[in-house]
Amino acid sequence: MKKILQLVGLGCILPMFLASASLAETVVEKVARTGFLTVGTRFDAIPYSYINDKGELVGYSMDVLERIRKRLETRLGRPVTLQMIEANQPGEKINLIRSGEIDIACSTAFTWERAKVVDFSISYSISGIRILAKKGSNLSTPQSLIGKRIALVPTSAAVDVIKLVQPQATIVTTYSTVEEALEALKTGKIDAIAGDSISLAGTILRDNPKIYEIVPEEALANFGIACMVPENNSTFLDDVNYAIVKMMQDYITNDTATVSQIDRWFGSQGMVPIPPELLKGFFAFKVIEHAQINPQEAK
Repeated sequence: MKKILQLVGLGCILPMFLASASLAETVVEKVARTGFLTVGTRFDAIPYSYINDKGELVGYSMDVLERIRKRLETRLGRPVTLQMIEANQPGEKINLIRSGEIDIACSTAFTWERAKVVDFSISYSISGIRILAKKGSNLSTPQSLIGKRIALVPTSAAVDVIKLVQPQATIVTTYSTVEEALEALKTGKIDAIAGDSISLAGTILRDNPKIYEIVPEEALANFGIACMVPENNSTFLDDVNYAIVKMMQDYITNDTATVSQIDRWFGSQGMVPIPPELLKGFFAFKVIEHAQINPQEAK
């Protein structure tokens, strides 16, 4: 038995206990039988998935998961509830997926190594590896990182990037979360933190954003943010991808509710502003890469 969290709508979270699903079932079969879609996610990752001051689990990835939930309800013709298990690191999420304890985990960077053991959805966000430092640190070039103590979460995609960009940087992997590394940055134990630029921007919102900078302007490396699902679950993966493409298409065509929803996180007044032309360009590319959804079919 494993303690998990049940999401009631997109608001309060309540503890409950359920046995792990049978590994013989596909995800769609399991959801059809139980009415639950089990998710592994962080509870403190602004703007992807975090508990706000009202005690609600919210974020961009939570909005994506809600669309996936609704898509499954349409397929199965029955109510579907999201259940949340706290899972902080990609490796932890992968282990939970492979053991059948969760059905999906989002907010994760695609890597070829991870793709050997789980399947990935299409990317629903694009981010990049950048450097978080105190303002005035002048760490915006590879040369400026020589001899600097750069903290990286051990399983982060940033580890290989920093090794490649500046092998003479001193890589520090003793901090298991960005939040721990931020405390070390404040006290001068490290010079900077490297990681997902959107997550870094979200992290400093809990602190004092004015005293930090995220550099360089162009990321050291770019990657997509996607959902991981168990291998050999093509029907479920199709539903996940359909929900994501539909969201992107709705944003491109200026669907009012969708634009408002996404602007909450990435609009000019959002938590982590992204130029709308960049976001629309990325979404348009992903839609074209797959196929546009017939508006009549999607109703």
